[in-house]
Amino acid sequence: MNKIVSKEHFSANVVKLEVEAPLIARSRKAGHFVIVKVGDKGERIPLTIAGADTEKGTITLVIQAVGGSSRKICELNEGDYITDVVGPLGQATHIEKVGTVVCAGGGVGVAPLLPIVAGNRVIVVLAARTKDLVILEEQMRQNSDEVIIMTDDGSYGTKGLVTNGVESVINRERVDLCVTIGPAIMMKFVSALTKKYEIPTVASLNTIMVDGTGMCGACRITVGGKTKFVCVDGPEFDAHQVDFDEMIMRLGAYKDIEKK
Repeated sequence: MNKIVSKEHFSANVVKLEVEAPLIARSRKAGHFVIVKVGDKGERIPLTIAGADTEKGTITLVIQAVGGSSRKICELNEGDYITDVVGPLGQATHIEKVGTVVCAGGGVGVAPLLPIVAGNRVIVVLAARTKDLVILEEQMRQNSDEVIIMTDDGSYGTKGLVTNGVESVINRERVDLCVTIGPAIMMKFVSALTKKYEIPTVASLNTIMVDGTGMCGACRITVGGKTKFVCVDGPEFDAHQVDFDEMIMRLGAYKDIEKK
């Protein structure tokens, strides 16, 4: 059982939870994730660790309520307990100095960018459908050299898609690396754009997961023609080698059941 020590609403359906997990906080690195479960019969949900405080022994999770299980987590309050928190899982982000890095985040995919934006000249492109869904802007401004806001409806920042923001940077200066985290369809198009300009790109994938140890195979994807497991080989991969169409198809496998 892991106690929730603080809760903050980013929007009606997105919350930030600070959760007691001292062992995970001490060993976690950028890019790692945890699997959480609420209730003895709850669904296991993978969530990227958005931050950690080793002194307090806590980790930070950002969750969007999109289904029954994620909604249960979002409905928990300060003082409540998450039944299980397992981690850290996955491979840590390999961070090195490369020059100028563009980080493209969409929706709650912005949260995992926080531990990554360090050590380089970093330009962050935050994308959301509307102003109310833009999250972690202030934190990103504190940890990066520039922040570009893109909204689908133009209610904040510049009207357009995340790819419009990324391309505007590419057209004005040299970009040495792109990191993209967000909805699969967003990462697919960011990857297609950067491939055109021959810019190395890393994508943090958000596939369906069950056990998080590589045994169930639910998170399998094709990277460079080879089968990989996001939970143990990832979650970060060379975006230009990922078969995003296959990944998107597999993500939709339970859509009808989820609606019911």
